[in-house]
Amino acid sequence: MIKKLFAAFTFLLIVISAVAQETKEDIQQKQEQLKKEIDDLNKTLSQIKSNKKKSLSQLALVQKKIAARNELINNINKDLNRLNNTIYTNQLEINHMKLELDTLKMNYARSLVFAYKNRSSYDYLNFIFSATSFNDAVKRIAYLKSYKQYRETQVNTIQKTQDVLQGKIAALTSNKTEKRNTLVDQSKQLNVLQEDKKEQSDVIKNLKGQESDVSAQIKENQRNQQKLKGALQAIINREIADAKKKEAARLKAIEDQKKKDAAANNTTTSATNNTKANNNTTANNSNTGSVANTTNSSAKKDRVYSPFESTGEGLTESINFENRKGSLPWPVSAGIVSIHFGSYEIPGTLLKGTSDGITISLPAGSTVKSVADGTVSAVFDIGGQQAVVIRHGKYFTAYSNLTAIKVQRGSAVNAGTILGSADKGGDGDGQVVFMVSNSNGGYLNPESWLRPR
Repeated sequence: MIKKLFAAFTFLLIVISAVAQETKEDIQQKQEQLKKEIDDLNKTLSQIKSNKKKSLSQLALVQKKIAARNELINNINKDLNRLNNTIYTNQLEINHMKLELDTLKMNYARSLVFAYKNRSSYDYLNFIFSATSFNDAVKRIAYLKSYKQYRETQVNTIQKTQDVLQGKIAALTSNKTEKRNTLVDQSKQLNVLQEDKKEQSDVIKNLKGQESDVSAQIKENQRNQQKLKGALQAIINREIADAKKKEAARLKAIEDQKKKDAAANNTTTSATNNTKANNNTTANNSNTGSVANTTNSSAKKDRVYSPFESTGEGLTESINFENRKGSLPWPVSAGIVSIHFGSYEIPGTLLKGTSDGITISLPAGSTVKSVADGTVSAVFDIGGQQAVVIRHGKYFTAYSNLTAIKVQRGSAVNAGTILGSADKGGDGDGQVVFMVSNSNGGYLNPESWLRPR
């Protein structure tokens, strides 16, 4: 029974160790990711800091860095909890094994004392010859042999237990060393966090000192967005008109073909077999059209009508765009969102604004790419800013504040196609404004469409 309980206890400890090891790897992997993210933010911040004027981009970067640093510290705290649990478990194992080793040594000592007291050959012979029968004598000889093997087994068990115990003590020492190193890292990160918060306070203080400039910058951004919205709506209206014309032309061509087929059937003088053949051909064409219409109607079932989905290609583009919601690639490889979708406020000031897209702050000259397959609807200039609009079925994406445009109207693009480079914004930092819209002119939160970073 005791052996079974010991085996169950050992198995439980092995399972706990395996789970702890997996958790350790996950925690450490997350720490490496967070440290890399903080390093990238510091690089971007150092590039933006070349602009002496404090900006919303700098504030957003510092806030993002603080958030990442807090997450890193929380992750380190999880690692400390894991180490505390591991140390506690190892200490329990060591205590248990010490008790077991003491018991083994005590039992072995008793067997040695017994063997010493009965060490003479006369005692062994007397024990054997006092048997009542030959079979009893054989059993007594076997008992003496097994008793000798038992003592040898006791010695081996004691040695193995001592070896395992030394291994556990070494593991415990390693855990305590790792804990000390982790505590040092935690202290370091907490100190850096205070520096980050001080940097945030300095940026906010400077922004308050130039509040009128920042307010003018926000108003300028909103005016540019209004211009972009007006241009985007005009593009959508134009595209809708073109799509309706194409649809009307397609329906007219179908109707004209039907009239020609009907006239041909009415004026035919062919033999009955030819007439049947023509009828079969017409029926086949009709069936083919029915199958195509059935397929389209099946795909369009329960969808609100959009002229952009009147063709199979347009419908496919819309569905593909919708299916990738939450997993679209970002239009830029670096940078952070300095102004989010919707209403926003500048911490520590009375400044606030509204955005129908997101503003991404990044080093000027960074590459800007398309987030999905589509067709370039327009390339135009707004208040000195260049913009690109791409249609994806009934959805539109807009990229503004660009320079060195690489595409033109009518170009087919894929996800990852380079559109141009990020230009400097009103505060002198690199910026890209990214917007997502549907054919009804409704603006959607771009961050809910892009994959999580």
